[in-house]
Amino acid sequence: MSNLQISQLISEEQIQTRVKEIGAELTKKFNSDEVVAICVLKGSIMFFSDLVRAIDSDIICEFMGLSSYKDATVSSGEVKMTSDINSSVAGRHVLIVEDIIDTGLTMNYLQQNIKNRNPKSITTVSLLFKPDALKEECEIDFYGFKIPNDFVVGYGLDYQGYHRNLPFIGQVASLN
Repeated sequence: MSNLQISQLISEEQIQTRVKEIGAELTKKFNSDEVVAICVLKGSIMFFSDLVRAIDSDIICEFMGLSSYKDATVSSGEVKMTSDINSSVAGRHVLIVEDIIDTGLTMNYLQQNIKNRNPKSITTVSLLFKPDALKEECEIDFYGFKIPNDFVVGYGLDYQGYHRNLPFIGQVASLN
């Protein structure tokens, strides 16, 4: 197990409040239309699970595996698809659910990949946004919290597979 010094950055209560607010906004946006919600694995799983329950629309849940970090604390700069969705998104509303936007590379990759599949619309949502880490501008329709350009774990985000189960977002003070 990793020995990280972690301090709480965003509480469980703050996360749940914001998830409900985003869910209400997405319910208005989709107006009961069917939505294909794509969870970007693995870091988005907790956010995705809570978010889709907060949206009052017919939702088809899909999962896409992407990797850009490997086992590091910063993006490698290369996005690699590790698993694809099973449903067609052609002519359908798509909701891309991401855990964190930092460099912008993954979100741009996702948007282009899904756009090439001819959806009716693409809406993007990320729990966290690190504007100081952007290398490429990317479109984000909704996000939960702006955070500093620090390494974070919890609520699905990990370090070498650990700390996903924390109910809050924790800022990593140092890596041992």
